[in-house]
Amino acid sequence: MNAEERQVRCPSAQPGMEKLRVLGVVAPTPEGPRVAYLRHDVEASDDVLALAAPVQPTEVFRLSGSCAGGTCAHFQGQRCRLAERVVSMLLPVVSALPPCRIRPSCRWYVQEGREACLRCPQIATLDVADPHRSALARPG
Repeated sequence: MNAEERQVRCPSAQPGMEKLRVLGVVAPTPEGPRVAYLRHDVEASDDVLALAAPVQPTEVFRLSGSCAGGTCAHFQGQRCRLAERVVSMLLPVVSALPPCRIRPSCRWYVQEGREACLRCPQIATLDVADPHRSALARPG
């Protein structure tokens, strides 16, 4: 892994963020959305994001991108408040670490450790089936 790949990555990125990659595909389950993590690295190019049409890319894909740090609405001081909320508000949905390609550089893992990973598969950046669930990802 080179220095660029070791840069801290946001596991809940939005289209338009820097160095955008597809982390996984969001699948509906009876328990709520679950991320199926990709085994191979896939750039979130415009062509790939267009595959989600007619819905928003974030309804289909979990994206990762460069952590924006202090310019992100979720960031305060040196910490990601979204990662803190994920760990404090949600119960784990898996008992073993998911097969995540970005873990060594993931902002949530670097900050919150294993506890973030055990909750990560249930995070859908945009969940149209339950708009209240998506509120967790909103700044505030």
